[in-house]
Amino acid sequence: MQKKINIQNKKARFEYEILDKYVAGIQLTGTEIKSIRQSKARITESFCEFNERGELFVVNMYIQEYMFGHHFNHNPKSERKLLLNKRELLSLKKDVEAKGNTIVPLRLFINDRGFAKLELALAKGKKTHDKREVLKARDNKRDLARIKKNFNA
Repeated sequence: MQKKINIQNKKARFEYEILDKYVAGIQLTGTEIKSIRQSKARITESFCEFNERGELFVVNMYIQEYMFGHHFNHNPKSERKLLLNKRELLSLKKDVEAKGNTIVPLRLFINDRGFAKLELALAKGKKTHDKREVLKARDNKRDLARIKKNFNA
């Protein structure tokens, strides 16, 4: 049985306010998909951008070289094309250009049919005080859980 691949970008949820989510396919070579199936990928520093022809690419996504690839191996940090509907691409491009938003990958996974998919988010950068509020709420929640645990014990 094949294990579930679920590579997440936790930093993106802290740095950005998520406005909308999309699921896109990725155009990969043979050694890239083999490395992803071994969970040898990172999307923490990656982002998405459009080229001059209106195609969407993910930049800075790291996929480790396949151990048994030899001279057929891929470049670990190359740009990879994302596969979305034309309507979705136009909508994303309009939102990015007009409102100053950005597109960040949230999760890399393999679906039921064995294809690698990337969950994207149309996001807006958080201000420093918003990040502090998130940290404060997280600390309060942790303290409350600790108090409840001690009270019940």
